[in-house]
Amino acid sequence: MAAARVLGVIPARLGAERLPGKPLRLLAGKPLIERVVRNALASGVLDAVVVATDAEEILGAAERAGCRGVLTSATHESGTSRVAEVASREEFRGFDVLVNVQGDEPFLPAEAIRGAVDKVVGGADIGTAAVPLDGTGAVSPNVVKVVLREDGLALYFSRSLIPYPRDGGGGAIYWQHLGVYAFRPATLAHWMSLPPTAAEQSEKLEQLRPLGHGMTIGVARLARPAQPGIDTEEDLKRAEAYLLARGDPESA
Repeated sequence: MAAARVLGVIPARLGAERLPGKPLRLLAGKPLIERVVRNALASGVLDAVVVATDAEEILGAAERAGCRGVLTSATHESGTSRVAEVASREEFRGFDVLVNVQGDEPFLPAEAIRGAVDKVVGGADIGTAAVPLDGTGAVSPNVVKVVLREDGLALYFSRSLIPYPRDGGGGAIYWQHLGVYAFRPATLAHWMSLPPTAAEQSEKLEQLRPLGHGMTIGVARLARPAQPGIDTEEDLKRAEAYLLARGDPESA
């Protein structure tokens, strides 16, 4: 059987509430969207990468990073619906698997992208990834946690501390959800046809919609913690300190 052709789509918009203009904010001297693009291209998992945006400025930044940009509607309420618009275009219909690489994940490990794709190829409706998380990080509502079923599929995602250590003792295993989703085009179209769920609207987590309607989400578990995505000014400062401390691969 021929290998699946995989398209990476990076949705990006200027109107982020917690960090306005986020895709164009500088991370160690380069726009965040450029960092995300170059990291996705370097993964070696994606046959092609495209940035889906509603802003000409982001389009230009993507193209300067060596990635094609596509202008999409300004009315999308989620990154996944923006990916769905790209998937509906005739020019992108030759791909077997689509990967939504979120536009605020400049350090997303290649293993997360590969693992998400493998979950879909293995039969899950949707593939994603998670990494171990210590108890300190688990209490932050900016860090999304996932609880797993015994078979490795996702049971629930939350901004809250889950599972909750009722007796105050140790033993709980926390998993940080990473910003990546893989799906086949037909699966994405089905996701977009579903009505919102109460859990999704409460947590503001779009993945709770397909999960609540019975779709399966396979979770690739990575062995090592990863740098979280960027949602706030503090996240941006932390990411810059991390990048400069480890050595910026784009500085040469």
